[in-house]
Amino acid sequence: MTNTARLVTVCGLPGAGKTTVAEAAAERLDADLLRTDVVRKELFSDPEYTSTESRRTYEELLARADDALAAGHAVVLDGTFRRASRRNRAREVADRNGVPFDLLRVACEERVAKERLREREGDASDADVRVYDLLREEFEPVDDPVVVDNSGDLDATMSRVQELF
Repeated sequence: MTNTARLVTVCGLPGAGKTTVAEAAAERLDADLLRTDVVRKELFSDPEYTSTESRRTYEELLARADDALAAGHAVVLDGTFRRASRRNRAREVADRNGVPFDLLRVACEERVAKERLREREGDASDADVRVYDLLREEFEPVDDPVVVDNSGDLDATMSRVQELF
């Protein structure tokens, strides 16, 4: 494990396994893990998932990342980051702090992701199949990401994260 400062941004659709990948990367890097699902619920006791809430959530997430990076910590961000502008802002935070930036897109077969969403219980995320369908339509293309395919078994996903970090 290393504690060299860097910013890893994990993006993808609900149910793809972003949190699984983000948690594994954070552990490998001894990094702070910041999740939009958690930050949103800290900011809004009864979130309505409006564009204003999303903007505020990502602003707070990136402000926390900026502070942690400035203190010399490695940081892993976990969120859909469906908008290219938000991914670019994350890159700007890394650049401002002079640390490496990694963008991971967690991919997953639609059938598998939707099955996971139907079975999800007790997670910070409120996303369901309806949200998946909406975000799939809105998800802006990701330029040159590192892809982690989480359609298969957990061992294959963890091997990929280990390979990357």
